[in-house]
Amino acid sequence: MDEHFLKLALEEARKAAEEDEVPVGAVAVHEGRVVGVGRNARERMADPLAHAEILALSSAARHLGRWRLSGVTLYVTLEPCAMCAGALVNARVDRLVYGARDPKAGAVESLYGICTDPRLNHRLEVKGGVLAEEAGELLRSFFQRKRKEQEKLRRDGRAG
Repeated sequence: MDEHFLKLALEEARKAAEEDEVPVGAVAVHEGRVVGVGRNARERMADPLAHAEILALSSAARHLGRWRLSGVTLYVTLEPCAMCAGALVNARVDRLVYGARDPKAGAVESLYGICTDPRLNHRLEVKGGVLAEEAGELLRSFFQRKRKEQEKLRRDGRAG
């Protein structure tokens, strides 16, 4: 079941890449049904808070008509950052399933353990590494393309 919903999150991540956003997608699930979706939209929305997880949580809250998202599992293609991990705790999400680890900004297991920190008022179950290779490859190819575009701009700028 986890792979099925993470594949839906990967579809959102691919849509983000098509919109020239960092390819991260998220899907919120309650009682086996998708109740919220999100994909990175910081560039498109000119909003530093428009991470896939935040948008999926907001969508789920609207759908369920409540801010406490108990009973919800969030599926996301990349380990959440500190802001998103904090939002998961504050929204009282039950479970997080993510794809690729983020050694530079991951705040769930890589750099911090926000979602399972016993000092906080809520903890959630965490399962990482689901479809990690596919999620990681999507990110790697996106950033490789961006680097090539930047290099071409630099070359063209010097040539002109």
